[in-house]
Amino acid sequence: MSLVANEDFQHILRVLNTNVDGKQKIMFAMTSIKGIGRRFANIACKKADVDMNKRCFFLLVEFNCSLIRTFLWLLLKLGFLFVRAGELTAAELDSVMTVVANPRQFKIPNWFLNRKKDYKDGKYSQVVSNALDMKLRDDLERLKKIRNHRGLRHYWGLRVRGQHTKTTGRRGKTVGVSKKR
Repeated sequence: MSLVANEDFQHILRVLNTNVDGKQKIMFAMTSIKGIGRRFANIACKKADVDMNKRCFFLLVEFNCSLIRTFLWLLLKLGFLFVRAGELTAAELDSVMTVVANPRQFKIPNWFLNRKKDYKDGKYSQVVSNALDMKLRDDLERLKKIRNHRGLRHYWGLRVRGQHTKTTGRRGKTVGVSKKR
């Protein structure tokens, strides 16, 4: 962490209907948003030209004492001096969110996105936050409506992806048989 917190530091950011911790590194703070993982957060920061190491270099330039500069350089190498999410300016945060909203415009490859060949329009996209929940719910409702095998398994509350069910997953579904008195 930085030695002295800035006066414009935000401890909690509100991004895409999600509270993001401002004390975490920007890449890891973005993973609290549903639909964004570490790898996508990393590439989004790189495409938005957010320098994840910029604060430490400003600190190194400020100090003339070689001992302090060496100490700060050691902290940099150990990974303690990175940009925190609360230190981002509004313009940097907007640029990162623009990359998240339109990843295809920033030449992020199709295989990197989490929604491949959408059922309705056939497009590739990165779905995040509430839109991810909505798409998942719509997909399951469609599968149930057309009486697909996967949809029926979801409806019955059984395992969907081919797992064995004879001995595992017995909790919480049915009530045991009671003896006649």
